[in-house]
Amino acid sequence: MKLAVIIVNYNVKYFLKQCLESVYNSTVMDKLEIYVVDNDSKDGSVEMVRESFPEVIVIANKVNVGFSTANNQAIKQTKADYVVLLNPDTLVKSDTFEKTIQFMDITPDCGGLGVKMIDGNGKFLPESKRGLPTPDVAFYKIFGLSRLFPKSKKYGRYHLGFLEDNETHKIDVLSGAFMMMRMETLNKVGLLDEDFFMYGEDIDLSYRITKGGYNNYYFPDTTIIHYKGESTKKSSINYVFVFYKAMAIFAKKHFETSKASLFSKLIKIAIFFSAALALVKRFFELFFLPVIDFCTVFFGLHVVKRIFQSDTGLFDLPPLINISFAVFSLLILVALYFSGGYERPIKVQKVVKGVIVGAILNSIVYVFVADKFYFTIPKALLGITIIMFGLTFVRWVLHFFKIKKYKINFFRKKIAIIGEKQESEKVKVLVEHTQLYSSIIGVISPEKTQDEEFLGDINNLKELQKKFKINEAIFCSENVDYDMVIDILVKFRKSDIQFKLAHTQDMFVLGSTDLNTSGELHTIKVKGIESAENRKIKRLLDVVIALKCIAFSPILFWFQKEKKSYFSNVIAVLFGKKSMVGYFGKSKENLPLIKNGILSLKDSLDLDFEKVNTDKLNRVYAKDYSIYTDIKIIRKSLNLIGNKN
Repeated sequence: MKLAVIIVNYNVKYFLKQCLESVYNSTVMDKLEIYVVDNDSKDGSVEMVRESFPEVIVIANKVNVGFSTANNQAIKQTKADYVVLLNPDTLVKSDTFEKTIQFMDITPDCGGLGVKMIDGNGKFLPESKRGLPTPDVAFYKIFGLSRLFPKSKKYGRYHLGFLEDNETHKIDVLSGAFMMMRMETLNKVGLLDEDFFMYGEDIDLSYRITKGGYNNYYFPDTTIIHYKGESTKKSSINYVFVFYKAMAIFAKKHFETSKASLFSKLIKIAIFFSAALALVKRFFELFFLPVIDFCTVFFGLHVVKRIFQSDTGLFDLPPLINISFAVFSLLILVALYFSGGYERPIKVQKVVKGVIVGAILNSIVYVFVADKFYFTIPKALLGITIIMFGLTFVRWVLHFFKIKKYKINFFRKKIAIIGEKQESEKVKVLVEHTQLYSSIIGVISPEKTQDEEFLGDINNLKELQKKFKINEAIFCSENVDYDMVIDILVKFRKSDIQFKLAHTQDMFVLGSTDLNTSGELHTIKVKGIESAENRKIKRLLDVVIALKCIAFSPILFWFQKEKKSYFSNVIAVLFGKKSMVGYFGKSKENLPLIKNGILSLKDSLDLDFEKVNTDKLNRVYAKDYSIYTDIKIIRKSLNLIGNKN
């Protein structure tokens, strides 16, 4: 066998499936053997591979043995001339392995090979080519000099920013996301060092390859997508400790004692500095806007008070003014939070909703604690107007100064689906139900066409984007090959359009939520039904809907398809015997336990359920539960409440 493709997986089933699909499209598939080493995943990854890709050699570990050990398990089994370590969150082109094999064949001094990598937005990933992290290189990286001067030969050596991205170069360090090596080289320099559990093993092996008399090359003649990239890892404080600990192991192993000691001190400084920075950043992200909002509301209340200075009331007494205004402000913030006022991107309508809900909450509290006093209608209306204006103005200022985290979603997102007619209809159902999208404007054909039912074809995507002001394009995975996806991402890397891949058979979408994230998995994009918070919300919704069904029963009863179970169902929901919405069908294996439902996800989707995997449908509902999902199902299925189930 010419090449062994080795993928180590840990709980990323959907990324893994898409990765394997792209590998299976290889032009040299007959020269490949594929290994998936699973580190005790709990998401059904192993079962998925065995069912969908029976030719893949699966090594299913009972514990998480780490990245190095898992790769070594497969390397020891293969007899291939070359091996490639491939991340599961990657997408390769059909010619990737053909071109890399050809390069290795004609370049005998090449011990290791890396390729050009882009993220989920088509942007070049600098970790595609790296320099050796010597103490001075590490220092420049730790303290941000490499980021300030990425093209400098002195300060930019960590990511070799001074080397052209589109030219082949000899480099020091390969990325573990795609690391192709000659088996002859591995037999000489050894396999991955299992002292590295995760991170650093690619640096160590790359260094040993060069010490063994071979060269590592950066090869840009083929491009792959690496969805996660380094940007998503670095947001984690745990990443800081694990990564820098790996760097310390590397220094101790390869540097002289004096250099290793210096490196160790730098590592300790880096850990403290990075961890502190991450904590400050996290604190700032969580509390910056709420603190500004609190001050804005508090100030707005004082403005109203000054305007109505002649009014008297309990809360006009000097000792209680600031306390009462503080309580009022906090209730507004609580209402904003539950109304989605702090979701990103920011939506002004949710801010307005939060202020109105907060005003209602405050009026209720006011009535209970001060029933002899009241807010006049002019005072209440003026207060709400000032607070709405103030909170909106704050967000507009943050948006105006282009602070990424506080971008306002002024316009409805316009989405185009790229695929054939039949598959695009399935994608419409899927993406509309995820509640991640605003409006689908039409379908773009993946091939040249004059059919008026399409907006146009893929060859005119740039013109179509301008004409219809498309913000997002969703590829149908059944109709579009991955080569096209990668090429388009590269072509549109500097545009404002976002791209995603929809897989209707398994009901998931891969891509970026916004232009600041490399890649994410989307199903219904909310917390799982097993969380205590969602269980409480679900129960509260059941009680509210049941009471409404009783109150409006003279009307609702006559619209039921089956009437005899209407009242018994509603009463069962009210007293917690049933839920308004539950799983579809009788099979509930490996799903969180919830009450039997009167309705289910199937009641709101226009699909042929004889051809749909109901287990997958239920897993989507359970894993990504949202109160809005239940509301949508109930709203569309009010005439089915009386059905016997």
